[in-house]
Amino acid sequence: MDTVVVQDTSASSLERALSAAGVAVMSAGAFAIWYFEPAKSGLFPACPLYTITGFACPGCGLTRGFHALFHGDITAALGYNALIPLFLLIFGFFFLAMLLVAVRGRAFPRWSISLGSLWGLLFLLIGFGILRNIPAYPFTLLFP
Repeated sequence: MDTVVVQDTSASSLERALSAAGVAVMSAGAFAIWYFEPAKSGLFPACPLYTITGFACPGCGLTRGFHALFHGDITAALGYNALIPLFLLIFGFFFLAMLLVAVRGRAFPRWSISLGSLWGLLFLLIGFGILRNIPAYPFTLLFP
């Protein structure tokens, strides 16, 4: 006779508490970005790479872009950082996964991302960082 072992994939109370804390922190951060004007408030730090070198990293403009996006200005958000839809998907996925763990004790079903996908994402970010710092049109449109 075959025996079937069912593995319990529900989260422990510590995991649920940490997920709830993560949801609270992400919500507070999103509220702060929505409420405070990033360019005027002085609350948000400047990009260290841009401050030191004058080169924009792939994440430069995300805070101002999310502020514009939260206020419904999609064109301005894309002007600050053209990769904002990608970052929105990544942040949204992690927010939803943590919310599911906090509320029901389980996140999405387990799936793995291939190493090739991670390398692709890395090369996309590096390529975008290089292209947005080329001081010639049309690349200047990518600079925040």
